[in-house]
Amino acid sequence: MNDHVPTKPKTCPGQMTVRRAGTAIARSPDGISSAPFWAEMLLESEQEGENTVMRATVDPDVITHWHTHPRGQFLYVLSGVGLAQRDGGPVEELRAGDCVWFAPNERHWHGASYRSAFSYISIQAVHEGKSVYWLEPVDRKGIKP
Repeated sequence: MNDHVPTKPKTCPGQMTVRRAGTAIARSPDGISSAPFWAEMLLESEQEGENTVMRATVDPDVITHWHTHPRGQFLYVLSGVGLAQRDGGPVEELRAGDCVWFAPNERHWHGASYRSAFSYISIQAVHEGKSVYWLEPVDRKGIKP
């Protein structure tokens, strides 16, 4: 007898849905950043082509590990001062109102500057059940405080 019941993959709601602020806040998983940060999943899916949307709040000097998104990633900066870098490119400073697009499979990282917290909205589409692939930590030597 098989006691394992397969779970249905997450999918976007099939009708208008309101998610109240603060109802889905959690600490980030281990192994994706230099220290944990707060993430609020606003829209979750594992279905091909659907979007996942997250609001992140990152403490000063916390950055993600290198990562890629199979269908790219869009960031909209809400507050604070952040940093972002694509592999081989310069470190860019980000401020409220700035938008960043990372192309599909473009290796990159982002996070808070040395002296400021950083908050942003992140949008990425799902491909083959995943919206992100986490890689190794960033070598911090090239990042100026």
